Amino acid sequence: MPSDLSKSLVVLNQDSTLIAVIELSLSNWLVAGLVPGLRRQPRKKLDPDPDALLALLWRWRDEAIKAGRTIERITVAYEAGRDGFWLARWLHAHGIEAHVIHPNSIPVPREHRRAKSDRLDTELLLRGFLGWLRGEEKHCSMAQIPSIEEEDLKRPNREHQRLVNERTSLINRLKACLIRFGIRNFNPKLKKAAEQLSRLLTPEGVALPANTLAELGRDLARLQLVKEQIKTIRVVGLGIETADVLGSEAFCRDLSDGRALARYGGLTGSPDESGAMRREQGLARAGNSRVRRGMIQFAWRFLRFQKDSPLAQWYWQKSQSARKDIRKLMIVALARKLLIALWRMATQGVIPEGIRLREAA
Repeated sequence: MPSDLSKSLVVLNQDSTLIAVIELSLSNWLVAGLVPGLRRQPRKKLDPDPDALLALLWRWRDEAIKAGRTIERITVAYEAGRDGFWLARWLHAHGIEAHVIHPNSIPVPREHRRAKSDRLDTELLLRGFLGWLRGEEKHCSMAQIPSIEEEDLKRPNREHQRLVNERTSLINRLKACLIRFGIRNFNPKLKKAAEQLSRLLTPEGVALPANTLAELGRDLARLQLVKEQIKTIRVVGLGIETADVLGSEAFCRDLSDGRALARYGGLTGSPDESGAMRREQGLARAGNSRVRRGMIQFAWRFLRFQKDSPLAQWYWQKSQSARKDIRKLMIVALARKLLIALWRMATQGVIPEGIRLREAA
């Protein structure tokens, strides 16, 4: 069905459309619907079973037909979460129009203490989904449903990022444990760290206690395993890795223009305006964190390896003052410009002006 992420582009005929939303959990699914011809708004709790869900939709359709209505469209939505997109793909394969609601796009009451239940959640989802189907903005927005192949392409980069974070956590934990005994000169990243561990002495000249030594040994073994997995997952250079992130996370999406791409990449600001007062609060952080982090890192590398390019010169002109906040602000702007330039190069074949390209091997 033609649509964009913020509103449906299909005219909604509510008298011939069966609308349903699902509140998913590990133990059960709560399905709420708007069924033409029925005064009540049916609600049914099911086991996490797609076949049972399909049977319920058919039953509601039959009830609408008995009430004298013709059902021409069945549309279902649920909130993105642990279950991901498999259910939407399954429903599409069975002829049901399915959408996945971006969880951050549903407005919620701002009371400090409010009632919350699956029933109230389905009411909120149904209200937002109905507004989206009517083509009204600001109700909710949808997440793009990737294919299984597109989801699989994202796994190496995401696993690599998780392993790098785990490696950093292990190193910090090892150092913190040793510092508690006054040992500050031990480097757990060395190849022979496990061998040197048993020879460590505290400032008092005594060896590490047995339980602590065993714990450190296990952490070093985990660290070695994580380092080996990192090599297995990603043995290519940073340039190819950045391109892989952009290709699997951003450029594969059907985005309307550069502004939409910048918003998706989380490289737009969050202004705070009230009357004559205006200030910038920094990055909105509402987009894809992997794209944002990768592009900011790439922007710093770009300044090093593409010194003579117009974009690099533009950055240095705008950040001539040595203030760190200006440099940080402008590096985000450079990352945004680079993201749009790379997107145009990948989708339209437009080579950014003054960029040196690596010769093909």
